[in-house]
Amino acid sequence: MNASNGTLRPPVEPRQVLTARTAVAVVFGLNGLALASWFARLPAARDALGLTPGRLGLLLLAASSGALLALPTAGILAHRMGAARAVGAATALAASGLVLAGVATGSWHTVPLVAVGLFALGYGSGTCEVAMNVEAAAVERRLGRTVMPRFHAAWSLGTVAGAAVGAGTARLGVPIGLHLGLAAAVMLAGTLSAVRSFLPDPPTPPAGPTTARTPGAGLLAAWREPRTLLIGLLLLVMAFTEGTANDWLALAFVDGHGVSETVGALAFGVFVAAMTLGRTAGTIALDRWGRVPVLLCATAVAAIGATAAVLADPWPLAMAGVLLWGLGTSLGFPMGMSAAADEEHRAAARVSVVAAIGYTAFLAGPPLVGLLGDRVGSLRALLVVPLVLLPALLLVPATRPPVAAPGPEPTDGRQDPADVREGPADVRAGSTVPAYDAGNVPDR
Repeated sequence: MNASNGTLRPPVEPRQVLTARTAVAVVFGLNGLALASWFARLPAARDALGLTPGRLGLLLLAASSGALLALPTAGILAHRMGAARAVGAATALAASGLVLAGVATGSWHTVPLVAVGLFALGYGSGTCEVAMNVEAAAVERRLGRTVMPRFHAAWSLGTVAGAAVGAGTARLGVPIGLHLGLAAAVMLAGTLSAVRSFLPDPPTPPAGPTTARTPGAGLLAAWREPRTLLIGLLLLVMAFTEGTANDWLALAFVDGHGVSETVGALAFGVFVAAMTLGRTAGTIALDRWGRVPVLLCATAVAAIGATAAVLADPWPLAMAGVLLWGLGTSLGFPMGMSAAADEEHRAAARVSVVAAIGYTAFLAGPPLVGLLGDRVGSLRALLVVPLVLLPALLLVPATRPPVAAPGPEPTDGRQDPADVREGPADVRAGSTVPAYDAGNVPDR
């Protein structure tokens, strides 16, 4: 979707928007399914490769490095290719990486090849992350109400399914290569089918002063915007909070609470189920009270839950802490993405920037927690999560929508009454996204 170039978007029928909403949700869900399939089998991968927590953290760095390298240019790729083609190509790369990681772990026991597979998985997922969030923001804007967390809820629902299948395959002793190969095939086939229903790309605009601007120039400008950078820092903390649970929760429960691999996978499943619940129900609170109050409360809950997950005993009480951890973390990342995309004509560049900053957590997080785990144990190392969440409360106000500046009326003169009536609280309270179709606002 060429959201960053300010070109006029073709008229979209309401039914087409609803179809695109479903398609975006499917893409999010399948992406979560594939990634969770790897995370749920992490204990088995650790044992098959004979890795210590520190070495495992370094291996996970391969996926984070791939994602981090992809993100700075993912917005340009989405601009040039369109969201549908960018998501399709990125998913094909991610699926290939997942297959390689599974075979290299389960059959070849070769750490370097696992690292190559994880790098490809991370690069494809990082590119897909930006493209599908830009598309999701466009759909949200045309619906006129907060739905971004529900797209991320679909991702979490996919991780719930991935965790459940992972627990079942671990219990049944299914080879990790077979399991991850099937997950990759499902992700690729479903995504290629879903992207056909994405919103249409805007036509190529005629040459002129506005359209002559290059995508790279817009990306560099976004890196100089204070609000964009603050949102990126908030996403950095939220990605670290979520990613730490994804990477280490199952293993930490096995090593620290002395439970079986099945219960460890269940802990991961509880976390992603709580994330799904929070992202599904949280839209009601967001539309009523706005981003800032809801995110402040949610961040505090996440800090309390992460602390309880580590310190509570016996393990069922710690599982209750995991539930709070997931609920509190659920809204931070999607609302950061939504805040970055408040102005559609700059969405691709800004989403690229905040995603690049946020994904730094996936680069630094695994080795940091792994090295701490070597010293204090993988479970106690998770106490770093509440330590970074509390200062993040100061970053939450950056998600408040900027005050709308006077601008031209939409070129077609149309205004959708539903957008005014049903717009989220933040949009009604002064978002830069007008009540009419923001895709029709020319670049200024």
